[in-house]
Amino acid sequence: MAVHERVREFYNKELIELQYADLFKEERFIHSPQGADISVEYPPNSDLRNVINFCANNYLGLSSHPEVIAAAKNALEERGFGLASVRFICGTQDWHKELERKISDFLGMEDAILYSSCFDANGGVFEALLTEEDALISDELNHASIIDGIRLCKAERHRYKHADMRDLEHHLKETQNKRFRMIVTDGVFSMDGDVAKLDEICNLAEEHDAILMVDDSHATGFVGKTGRGTHEHHDVMGRVDIITTTFGKALGGAAGGCIVGNKVFINILRQRSRPYLFSNTLSPVVVGATIKAIDLLKDSTALRDKLEQNAVYFRKKIREAGFEIKDGFHPIVPIMLHDAGLVQAMARELYAEGIYVVGFFYPVVPRGTARIRVQISAAHEKHHIDTAIDAFVKVGKKLGVLK
Repeated sequence: MAVHERVREFYNKELIELQYADLFKEERFIHSPQGADISVEYPPNSDLRNVINFCANNYLGLSSHPEVIAAAKNALEERGFGLASVRFICGTQDWHKELERKISDFLGMEDAILYSSCFDANGGVFEALLTEEDALISDELNHASIIDGIRLCKAERHRYKHADMRDLEHHLKETQNKRFRMIVTDGVFSMDGDVAKLDEICNLAEEHDAILMVDDSHATGFVGKTGRGTHEHHDVMGRVDIITTTFGKALGGAAGGCIVGNKVFINILRQRSRPYLFSNTLSPVVVGATIKAIDLLKDSTALRDKLEQNAVYFRKKIREAGFEIKDGFHPIVPIMLHDAGLVQAMARELYAEGIYVVGFFYPVVPRGTARIRVQISAAHEKHHIDTAIDAFVKVGKKLGVLK
C-alpha cells in the first residue's frame, strides 16, 4: 500500500474514533462581523441563523468598534497590507515601535516586543532566556502555548498543583541549586475564569529570588481598576518580571501578541527569540487598529466598567436560575454540567433557541468537568443577557438539568 493511502487510512480511522468518543470538533461559519449579534451557518450548507454570541473573546466589543475599524482602514491606506519581511531585515515601521511603547506603558513595564500571536510569544520566550542550568516551575493548568514553549526549552521542568502555594514553594526549595528559576502562570485561567494568586506568587518569587512570568491574555484591557490586568487587580504592578499577552482578545480581537518586561529580557529576546526572528512582522493594519484600541482604553474605563456590570448581572441571574457555576468575577462563566453528552446536547438546543455557545469536555478539560463556557462582552446589552438566561432555563428544564 502506498504511503499516502496508509496515511489516509490511519487518520480517517482516528477521525471516526473521535466522532464515536464525542471528541470531534466542528467548525461553524460566521457570515457577519464579530459582535453580540451574528449570522451563523451551522451545520455546513444549512440556512443562516441569527444568534446572540456568548462564546467570543471579544470582551470589550472592540472587534467592530467604529474607531478601531477607521484606524485599520487608515493604516491599510497609509502603510499597506503587509511588509513581507521579518523585523530585523526591513519589517520594522515606526508604528511597530509606537505600539511597543504604548503597550509597555499601558501595562506599566519597561519595554515590549511584538509577535504574530501570544502563542508565538509563549513559544519564543523560554528557550531564548533559559538553559539546562535553569528551572521552570509551571502551574499545571497553564495554557497549551506555555506547555509547548516549555517543551522547546532545555531548562529543568517542574509543575505545581493548580494555585497551590505550598506546592509552588516546595518546587522553589527543590530547585535552589539552579542558576535561575522562572515561575510561570496564566493570569486568568481560560477554562474556569479563576485568577492566579499573584500577590502570594510575587511574595514567593521575591523570597526565593525567582523570575515571575504571567500570561495575561484573558485579562489585558479589562481586569483591574483600569484594565491593566491581573497585576493591577492584585496590586502587584512593578513586581512581575515578564508578561505575555495578546491583541487577539480584548484589544480588538484580530491578531498579534507581545512580551513586556524589563529591558534586559526584551533585548535578549530581540536577539534570540526564534518566532520573532523568523516570522513576518505584524501587519500595519493590526498595528494601527491596536494602537487605537489602547488609546481608547487609556482615555476611558467605560467599556471595562460595562463588561464588569454585565458579568455581575449574568452570574447573578444564571445562579438564581439554578445552574452550577464556578465562583469568581471574570466574564468567563463556566456552567458546569459534568457530562460530555449533556454539554453537547445543551449547546445544540441553545443554538436552536438563538444562543451561540460551545461545550467543553475531555480532553480540553478533565473528565467529569464538562461545561458550557459562557463569555460575556461589553457588546452585550441587558436584553441579550436576559434572552440568554431565558433560553438556558428553557433548555435546562427540557434536558433535566433544572427541575
